[in-house]
Amino acid sequence: MNKFSVWLMASILTGAAGMPLAAPAVAADPSVEAAPAPYVVPPNTPAYIRHAVESSARSAEQKARDVNRKPAELLTLSGVKPGDQVVEFASFGQYFTTLLSDIVGPKGRVHMFDLPYTEKRSGEASRAFAAAHSNVQYELVDYNTLELPQNVDIVYNVLYYHDLKLNDIDTGSLNARIFKALKPGGIFFIVDHNAAPGSGTRDTKQLHRIDPQIIKTEVTAAGFELVTESRLLARSEDDHTQIVFAPGLRGLTDQTIFKFRKPKK
Repeated sequence: MNKFSVWLMASILTGAAGMPLAAPAVAADPSVEAAPAPYVVPPNTPAYIRHAVESSARSAEQKARDVNRKPAELLTLSGVKPGDQVVEFASFGQYFTTLLSDIVGPKGRVHMFDLPYTEKRSGEASRAFAAAHSNVQYELVDYNTLELPQNVDIVYNVLYYHDLKLNDIDTGSLNARIFKALKPGGIFFIVDHNAAPGSGTRDTKQLHRIDPQIIKTEVTAAGFELVTESRLLARSEDDHTQIVFAPGLRGLTDQTIFKFRKPKK
């Protein structure tokens, strides 16, 4: 290579001002979505809830859902603690059952109640979970005839209140029995997929959603007082027009959290 060739190559590499040229910019691929940030347990979370959420006993699949479900915040809001007697409706999958069993510990108990139709989907796994956890009891039962344990601290119905309507459950009767089962001051904790305001149960069958006002009206009619109506899981991008299982929407629906309390007197 002669002197002119050497000079020409150096000029190309350094630019007219003699400074190194920046590497050409690479455009971001708009079709590639950034991975969601990992879930982080808030610093003010009670130690027993933090322990349950971070436990190695939870599956990778369960932990992958934490970023959207915010379990530490939700369980802290509910007020669950070691030694509590807990009732969980629609426990299939054991996402919350796993957490609750860890939190209530050996002095507490988790009563899992599922409707008979869930047997094919999760009966075997639910029985295996209960067998492996001495503080868990599992039962397939018609909610219309369910006799609940008494002196319960918290009752959970997460993403299933709307399904009571689909399965011909008399919610008035069930809510009254839940009220009776709870200790004075006990909590009825409900999370569900929001339907459009004012829509009532119009979209329950087709979209698996329910107007939050229906839940509020029915539960308070049983004697409960509303403590908190939280938008922790609110998502403004969900316009309430799609079924909750739609691709790209599952796990990302707009949801309302209700914390009801049985009056202490």
